[in-house]
Amino acid sequence: MKGLTVKEEELMNFFWEKGPLFVKEILAFYEEPKPHFNTLSTIVRGLEDKGFLSHNTYGNTYQYYAVVSEEDFRKRTLKNVISKYFNNSYLSAVSSLVKEEDISLDELKQLIQEVEKGKNRES
Repeated sequence: MKGLTVKEEELMNFFWEKGPLFVKEILAFYEEPKPHFNTLSTIVRGLEDKGFLSHNTYGNTYQYYAVVSEEDFRKRTLKNVISKYFNNSYLSAVSSLVKEEDISLDELKQLIQEVEKGKNRES
């Protein structure tokens, strides 16, 4: 599965939030100046080519729907970031967040407690 551009991710968010959509319906989610119908249609077809969307045919129009869940996309994106920037080390990623003060020590302790609770439930 390939990555997404900013515009592609923006469109995928509509599908994840709203469910199946016709391209015409997507236009309603934009403020003026709205993107051109053909532009959105091209992006949607690209998302289908990448395996993120599929469609149902109704006469001569298509209703598209997500085939990749938002959760699967998030997990895959996080794995790619950790692989690319942290040499596949989740520890390095968390350490970096703590060093940059994006996560406080209290938040880190809370995260550890939540992970431990999850592990205990699995046992």
